[in-house]
Amino acid sequence: MPKELRFCRNCGYRLGEGSAEYTETVRFPNGAAGTTPGGSSAAFNQYGAGSMAPFASGQVKKRKRRMSGMTWMFLGLLIFFVVAAGLTAIIKPVRTNIVGMSQPAAPRSYFGVEDFETAENDAGVTFDSAEPPGGPADLAGLVGGDIITSFDGQVIKEEDQMEDLLRATPIGKTVDVIYVRDGETKTTKLTTINREEFDRLVRELRRRPEGIGRFGYEEDDSERVPIPGTNIFGVRLDSISSSMPADLAGIKEGDIVIEFDGVPIRTPGELVSRVRRALPYSTVNVIVMREGQRLEIPVKMGKI
Repeated sequence: MPKELRFCRNCGYRLGEGSAEYTETVRFPNGAAGTTPGGSSAAFNQYGAGSMAPFASGQVKKRKRRMSGMTWMFLGLLIFFVVAAGLTAIIKPVRTNIVGMSQPAAPRSYFGVEDFETAENDAGVTFDSAEPPGGPADLAGLVGGDIITSFDGQVIKEEDQMEDLLRATPIGKTVDVIYVRDGETKTTKLTTINREEFDRLVRELRRRPEGIGRFGYEEDDSERVPIPGTNIFGVRLDSISSSMPADLAGIKEGDIVIEFDGVPIRTPGELVSRVRRALPYSTVNVIVMREGQRLEIPVKMGKI
């Protein structure tokens, strides 16, 4: 056998006519099934360029890279927090609108007084003044110091109860009101109003073309006091402004006002209210108690 001839160590077939023609044979995993009867490997028959032909031609498929378990877990947590943040942004405003103070208050009826407070011994509720002029309490003839004992058939004991009743009373309803003034029980009818009407009446007085009345005393230096020997109260004036309407009319410090322009005066707030609504330069009759005497003094009002 010629020295130059070489044979495949695996299959025994001749490889070529010399060392220059020798090519290393690639053995496929399935052995002889990967070669042709002519002694050539399947790689040569399929590609015609030896065992490296598939790589050179770019036909070998690349293996796809898969994400690891840690990557999937990280993505899952990221999605969870994004969704949770979005739901929180939506739900929080909804809860605020449901239970928060930003909700608009439900419409309620207005009585037409400055403020209610519980009377002594829970005998009812009282107030400092009937405001504004032309409001329900004013039209019903009520004045500061009156004690409301019944409203629309309900016995009144304290201010919270009165506020609850007003919230439950339809706006514009006319109700029976029982009250006590100077120890005497009286009855009147009152028609409630809404907030818009209440505010309109307040603005009407402030913007009145005639202006606001002026009496000429220090409002902070006045006090509610009882009148000895009677069941009534009045407002004692402890400071009179010099050369102002009250002073010019003869009102003196220490005088107790019990009536102003025909209206009973039982609280400092009611006196302020009646002075302000009096027309400037008009003359009003003021009744005062001085050293046990009842005096009626006409006063020409000034203007603020």
